[in-house]
Amino acid sequence: MITRLDRLFLERAYELAARGAGSTSPNPPVGAVLVRDERVIGEGYHHRAGTAHAEAHALAEAGDARGATLYVSLEPCALAGRTPACAQSVLDARVARVVIGTRDPTRNGGGAEALRARGVDVAISDDPEARELVAAFVRSARDDRPFVALKMAMSLDGAVAPRPGVRERLGSAEEERYVRDLRATYDAVMVGAGTLRIDDPQLTVRPPRDRVRPYARVIACAREPIDPKHRVFARHPGYVKTIALVPAAQRERFEALRAVADVIEVDVRKGMDLDLDAAMAALRRRGIFSLLCEGGPRLGASMLASGVVDRIYWAIAPRLLGGPDTVPVLAGAKIDGIQIRFDRVEQLGPDVMLSGTVARV
Repeated sequence: MITRLDRLFLERAYELAARGAGSTSPNPPVGAVLVRDERVIGEGYHHRAGTAHAEAHALAEAGDARGATLYVSLEPCALAGRTPACAQSVLDARVARVVIGTRDPTRNGGGAEALRARGVDVAISDDPEARELVAAFVRSARDDRPFVALKMAMSLDGAVAPRPGVRERLGSAEEERYVRDLRATYDAVMVGAGTLRIDDPQLTVRPPRDRVRPYARVIACAREPIDPKHRVFARHPGYVKTIALVPAAQRERFEALRAVADVIEVDVRKGMDLDLDAAMAALRRRGIFSLLCEGGPRLGASMLASGVVDRIYWAIAPRLLGGPDTVPVLAGAKIDGIQIRFDRVEQLGPDVMLSGTVARV
């Protein structure tokens, strides 16, 4: 049975888990809190793959955890790998009760059963917040591609610019800070070549974040070559070489990029768009387990049409760009049959951010 006090300590475990987001791949971010007599005696989170898990940090801080309750965002693992099995560590510490935010969906752990078999009281809350924390881990473990989020911004009338080729700043300062924080929780950020030519973004995480894993920037280019002098190709500490996805059949046209980018050649589908399934698989082989795509219109529509998007972030600015030449937020691909299940609405200064999961109907 999950009490109101249990939910309070679970929320703290989720807050701790979020601190590791972006640094734990291919492991999921996990947070843990140890409580005795309604007082926190230890807490911790997983910092990076190959190092101590959240439960180990909490147990070490507590020192003596006998009779305590452990709150953990994800089911403790029962199999030893590069670190000891967390379920066994919990048993050795003589913890009396474990409250779990969500089961391990990959079923690689089985820690709940191992704990129950040894007399530990186990409760599972199955919270959406806990499942969201491990969504990237689950996707990359089950499929040969990263977890993909698509972030788009538009005016109230569904446009991104008053006319083609014009740079238009739609988002508020609050929305920009939100997106920079969002980037830090993913392994990589991606934009299309059109966005690169118009905005010349750096795609960095600002202000600097204490990330353990190097960050990746990805450019998708299906048609015309891009200038290697763009700012995104400049090298920075904490970033891997920028990745360029280019059409395999036009290798010579993109030869100049090889000096500044990690070029991945991808087949082109009908309509002159990159095979995004193959592109995502290639990024997964580069060690990218989660990807935030920030458009533009053609790439965003192609990502949705290809079925590789798992989550969407949709920013709406309180402006109207109406006119005969406005650029729509999505263009160039057939996107019917896609349903968005929004689960969060946030106000970011004057803007509104809707976010949710993507499904096909």
